[in-house]
Amino acid sequence: MSLVPFDDRDGWIWLDGQFVAWRDAKVHVLTHGLHYASSVFEGERMYGGEIFKLTEHTERLFKSAEILDFKIPYTVEQIDEACKATAAKNGLTDCYVRPIAWRGSEMIGVSAQQTKIHVAIAVWEWPSYFDPATKAKGIRLTWAKYDRPAPNTIPTAAKAAGLYMICTISKHAAEKDGYADAMMVDYRGYIAEATGANVFFVKDGVLHTPVPDCILNGITRQTVIQIAKARGIQVVERHIEKRELADFTECFIVGTAAEVTPVSEIGEFKFTPAALSLSLMDEYARLVRRELVAA
Repeated sequence: MSLVPFDDRDGWIWLDGQFVAWRDAKVHVLTHGLHYASSVFEGERMYGGEIFKLTEHTERLFKSAEILDFKIPYTVEQIDEACKATAAKNGLTDCYVRPIAWRGSEMIGVSAQQTKIHVAIAVWEWPSYFDPATKAKGIRLTWAKYDRPAPNTIPTAAKAAGLYMICTISKHAAEKDGYADAMMVDYRGYIAEATGANVFFVKDGVLHTPVPDCILNGITRQTVIQIAKARGIQVVERHIEKRELADFTECFIVGTAAEVTPVSEIGEFKFTPAALSLSLMDEYARLVRRELVAA
């Protein structure tokens, strides 16, 4: 399948308050966000004309910007409406939504007090991260080369562009070796997350998931926990050692892009997608499409 570059497409992008033709939505090569990763973003999905948990995503975008010491020059309500308007402008009702905010090109140095803050929103068709057949049998993960850093070394609570550098490196290495993704441990050696998704494990009908004390507490993660608790499933948030993976029977990753995806392998550890993983995958899919009452 041929690659369709993201800078050469038809459509419209919302940029600093107005719609710009897709190919004209550009920034200068000396923009601060490019050189110093001073940008924050969100990943959202629209299902059947409604963006799932839109305001929660927008509020996190604003919090991420605050953590990176800049202020988005719009309100949460304005960004919410712009996200919906961008999907409508492009004639899409099922799509991926990408808001991003970054420092401009007025200053190019570590200090960037006087840079303008820009905001853009793009939408595009993006089906499930993994095809249904692959999800049903579970994806294969290897171990990532890099660990998730300590929260006193990076702003772990922000969905900031720079935090994904080691994720790209790790996912590329995994794909070159025939895996779908890579599992990261944190600076202490505990299980952390995949390169773009949180992780859950199953043992004796109980869900176990890492404490989000140095990783992003994903919105999909929180949603899955709500669904599970509503079903009476016990959820234990704790530090998980790598050796414990031998005791878990099921595993799945969750995220806006991945949704709920069962895992069959993490390095030397094997899992079998079964009732709990597959039912949560189904319930999440039904929830986001408004076939279930929100958890």
